Amino acid sequence: MNKVITDGLQLAPSPFEEGLDQWSSGDGTPGSDTYDGVANAVYVAADADFGGCLELQKLDSTQKLRFMGKTPILPGCYLQVRARIKAISGALPTVRVAGWAGQANNSHLSGVIETGISRTLASYGQVVEVTAIVGTGSRSGVDMPWGLAADHGHFGLDLIGPNGGVVRIDDIEITDITSAFLRDIISLVDVTDFSAIGDGVQDNTAAFEAADAAADGRRVLVPEGEFYLAETVSMDNEMVFEGTLSMPTDKMLLMRRNFNFPAYAAAFGDEELAFKKAFQALLNNVDHESLDLRGRMITVTKPIDMQAAVPNRSSYATRRVIRNGQFSAVGGAAWDTETVSSQATYDSSDPRKLRNVANIANIPIGALVEGSGVGREIYVRAKNTGAGELTLNAPLYDAVGTQNFTFKDFKYLLDFSGFSQLSKFGMTEVEVQCNSHCSALRLPSAGTVFSLDHCFISRPKDRGITSIGSGCQGILVDNCQFLSAEEPLDVPDRSSVAINVNANDAKLRNNRASKFRHFALLAGANNTVTGNHFFQGDSIANGVRTAGLVLTNTYCSTTVSDNYIDNCFVEWTNEQDPTPDFSSGFSFSALSITDNVFLSGEVAPWFSYIVVKPYGTGHFLNGVTVSGNKFRSINGFIDRAERVDTSFSGLDFSRSKMVFFEGNTFHGITSPAASPLRLEYTQGSAATTWTIDTDGQLPFEGHARKVDAITALGPISTSGGSKRYAMPYAEVEQGSGKDRVKLNWQDAVKGEVQVIVRVDR
Repeated sequence: MNKVITDGLQLAPSPFEEGLDQWSSGDGTPGSDTYDGVANAVYVAADADFGGCLELQKLDSTQKLRFMGKTPILPGCYLQVRARIKAISGALPTVRVAGWAGQANNSHLSGVIETGISRTLASYGQVVEVTAIVGTGSRSGVDMPWGLAADHGHFGLDLIGPNGGVVRIDDIEITDITSAFLRDIISLVDVTDFSAIGDGVQDNTAAFEAADAAADGRRVLVPEGEFYLAETVSMDNEMVFEGTLSMPTDKMLLMRRNFNFPAYAAAFGDEELAFKKAFQALLNNVDHESLDLRGRMITVTKPIDMQAAVPNRSSYATRRVIRNGQFSAVGGAAWDTETVSSQATYDSSDPRKLRNVANIANIPIGALVEGSGVGREIYVRAKNTGAGELTLNAPLYDAVGTQNFTFKDFKYLLDFSGFSQLSKFGMTEVEVQCNSHCSALRLPSAGTVFSLDHCFISRPKDRGITSIGSGCQGILVDNCQFLSAEEPLDVPDRSSVAINVNANDAKLRNNRASKFRHFALLAGANNTVTGNHFFQGDSIANGVRTAGLVLTNTYCSTTVSDNYIDNCFVEWTNEQDPTPDFSSGFSFSALSITDNVFLSGEVAPWFSYIVVKPYGTGHFLNGVTVSGNKFRSINGFIDRAERVDTSFSGLDFSRSKMVFFEGNTFHGITSPAASPLRLEYTQGSAATTWTIDTDGQLPFEGHARKVDAITALGPISTSGGSKRYAMPYAEVEQGSGKDRVKLNWQDAVKGEVQVIVRVDR
């Protein structure tokens, strides 16, 4: 780069032959004294060494010579001031290049170096050359770094030392030598050329902005050193880092041209800090919808508070994505679970509050709540320390009164819970490798459509994805793998949960989860669970199994289809109902379980694949479809595929409605179930009443509530062989278990019939 050539910049001072009125004995500023007509200065037209030159006698302690014209100082440019001089007579002085630094308003720029290296003349007639380099940047080799505040200079020489000597000075030259400082004059702009200093202290904000403005499509180089930025800096050109940056937490580096994690890692020299700064920029308009980790693994030593990384935003609702990389936790005390025990009071009339909470200041938001009458995956969503109140993500089923609760604050590698709301945020092709040290993701308190696609949640210590509020509304989890840290443990010893959801409209599709205590707990409605494979077995013969999928809403309006449910089961409860006894509503309703593969091996005979567990009395089935499923037990039969867990209460089968349990296949199941249930019954001796036992083949061992059809399979005849054509009438809900049907005939008859019995009406 040479501004004389590219921009036609005029740098050379006037030659002495054009008049000494252009040369000042002061600073060179307008109004300062000149050498025109003074006794100690004369123009010499024909010197043997110089041709035309200035002959000057030193009379002052510092004899100044300054060009009256303004020499422009441009950001990123370096000028060399060069003069040749020789002693003629008298005392031998010392000479140096010097200048006067001016600002745009023509005032003096104080505090900068305005002289070059001094050189003493050693003999008469010997030509000596003195030079100095001036520019905005503080570079090695720059004698006078003036910074971005400099606008122009008045340049020349100083004669110092003894007075009385006479010297001759050739015409002074000023040239642009910027190219000597550029490694690649086509593609690089160096921030130090714009007065940046990598001492970790000076604020380089203006220098970076000036370098970016001058780059015009070229790359901006940050050389070795630590460059401090006190304010937010937005860079429109690509940046290249040999040095590093430091800046306050609330200030941002917005790299618009090369916005990706490796660039931020190079900028800050620390992976965790770099990720926080990149995420901060992502949520502050860098003209990119996603942060590309570029396949990098980020080593993480402590929980990353995602909201604290972006202190200027407590909520965000524009689509943003983190993609293509890996986070890996390394061990340390920062991951230790905080456990607090505290007394509190619960009232079902305000079902999401704990009141009169002792020691509330020490209870973290996001902590898991445990205690008597507390369901699974209950978390602290918010707290009011002054009022002594905790807000929970869901109600408690049987905790009315005062008791001691335990609060466990798991540590999450990526913790979004500080956001009051975060919507349309996603992660794609990212692995969160917890390495048994920590949990993976804690979702924001509120928000919609948090999404994970083609991600790995690997070896979480306690939880994979945790929702403490409604930040899971409409969550999308697709094509992900959840790999448990508890795989070596037997089922009863496992405690980890892959994902919990509190709000509606969850979509879990085509995921794989191995050997958690639970794959997913869904507390909302309108869920879609399809194409997943979750398995939770161990090697214990006749072993117990835990639920893979837990539904905690009676009206769940959920579809569970095309999954591979392996050595675990679907559990349907109302454990988040503050008044679990049925009083109104639809009870256990709106669930469709279709076209799944259910498989188990070496389990206890009482194991079942579908379990309904009412936490209160009076509940019933109301709109349930179980169809097209493949139920198979290997290495031992199980009693039945479905059952009711009566630990708290059973179901009221006298109220069953719209229960369809059909088209399923059963292998290794002692009592396959169906409704409508087709039974063939043979009456060997003539009787007016035939009692048909469903033999436990109605779903959930429910009541025989309706007969859809009775078909004679051959003649119906009396004991004497006389045929009868009259139809019987049916009586349902017969026997002590109300699971039998009576057919009442006009005459005592015998024969074979097919009866279609339903568990509902």
